[in-house]
Amino acid sequence: MKFICLTLLLVSGITDSRSEQYTVVGPADPVFAVAGEEVILPCSVKPSISVVDMRVEWFRLDLKDSVHLYEDHEDRNTEQIQSYRGRTKLIHQELQRGNASLKLSTVQISDEGRYKCFIQSKSWFDDGTVDVRVQAVGSPPVITVDGFDRSGGLHLQCESEGWYPEPDLEWLDSEGVSLSSETTETHRNTDRFSVKHTITVYHSGKIHCRVKLRHHMLETLMNTTNNMFISWRTSVILISVLVVLVVIAGILIAVFVHKHRAHDQLQNEKSRIQNEKSRIQHERDQLLQMQKIILPKAVSHLRTHTVNVILDPDSAHPRLIVSHDGKQVECGNTLNAVDGGKERFDCYLGVLGKDGFSSGCFYFEVQVKDQTEWDLGVTRESSNRSGSLRLSPQKGYWTVRRRDVRYWALADSQSVPLSLRVKPQRIGVFVDYDQGLVSFYDVESMSHIYTYTDQSFNEKLYPCVGLEYMWKWTNENSTTLIICDD
Repeated sequence: MKFICLTLLLVSGITDSRSEQYTVVGPADPVFAVAGEEVILPCSVKPSISVVDMRVEWFRLDLKDSVHLYEDHEDRNTEQIQSYRGRTKLIHQELQRGNASLKLSTVQISDEGRYKCFIQSKSWFDDGTVDVRVQAVGSPPVITVDGFDRSGGLHLQCESEGWYPEPDLEWLDSEGVSLSSETTETHRNTDRFSVKHTITVYHSGKIHCRVKLRHHMLETLMNTTNNMFISWRTSVILISVLVVLVVIAGILIAVFVHKHRAHDQLQNEKSRIQNEKSRIQHERDQLLQMQKIILPKAVSHLRTHTVNVILDPDSAHPRLIVSHDGKQVECGNTLNAVDGGKERFDCYLGVLGKDGFSSGCFYFEVQVKDQTEWDLGVTRESSNRSGSLRLSPQKGYWTVRRRDVRYWALADSQSVPLSLRVKPQRIGVFVDYDQGLVSFYDVESMSHIYTYTDQSFNEKLYPCVGLEYMWKWTNENSTTLIICDD
């Protein structure tokens, strides 16, 4: 009898789990939006079940931060990207029908990018991607007359600005036939484009200048008259004679006066440039030589503060696999059956060291060889480990990170790109608790990476390593991060 009851419970559990499985569906084609207007980013679940009791979060894939978060039946946007404040909205009535589409108002050009819609229930999660393309309609084109050429052709210039992305500009004659532009110029001012094309016409008639961008088009018409060409023929003869006489006289005087002066100036400039190049090269050689001597001694000194770091599996995200000795961590493809709690990361794939430090100096090294998605540093004991995180000092994290081929330090105000000569294989982390200093070093090349200075610590600091976010589904690079003891 007990066996039959147990069997029924197992079948019921499997049935409930399968019944809650769903697929998050986004649009197959890009979503086009116009700057200044509003746009809907489609996202729904199939089959159409209610997502009212689930966690719904929108992300920007290029920023890796939260755009909008719905959890526990209400919007929770305390960690929302600043530029999206007050511009995002979920239609709560639609959540009952499985529709988690995001309404984005007052669209900005900076909103362009790929978004991820992540939906998580108690026993299942999935995500979908939305590609948003932003367009901005510029000013009507303006045609101006820019003089005549030697054969009497009338130079016309057409210009329009304030477009995004770059629009197409074309000339048309009175019959609607496209004319070839002679010169084209495109300039980008902040995030918008201005275009300028020129053309030469030799007969009177209507000329159209048209600017197009997808479904948007602006056009200006100009009517060239015979009087324009007649007045040119009269004035060009008189002007040409005068210009020729003035030019000849000016050339003779200029050549005689400036010949020797230009030669002397050129020689002096060449000598100055050569001296400056020699000085810069000498200073560079001296700095490189000093770095080769000082940095190996500095790293040797830092190693005198080495501590034994053992990773704490009780703090690790359920998808992380921590070795039995606590010295290695890698990303698995499934969620481990572990208890939750405020001590464990639930969205970010992170893990802390077991021991914290609240005074003096400490140092440890981590092998990151061949891993392309990692974060590394220290965090304070009370720092938040739930939901999407920005690993900045303001949030209690002092880290550096790698994303594909780029390296960053996450300061409070903005991410700082790091220019490294070689890919680090092993990174050393040094903390001077009393002086408020956290430094990172490339151990093998003996080079400095980045330092957080003038920090204020008032509680324990724990070593911290990470491998991206759960909603990325899997870290495609399965290379293990290793705490080094040698």
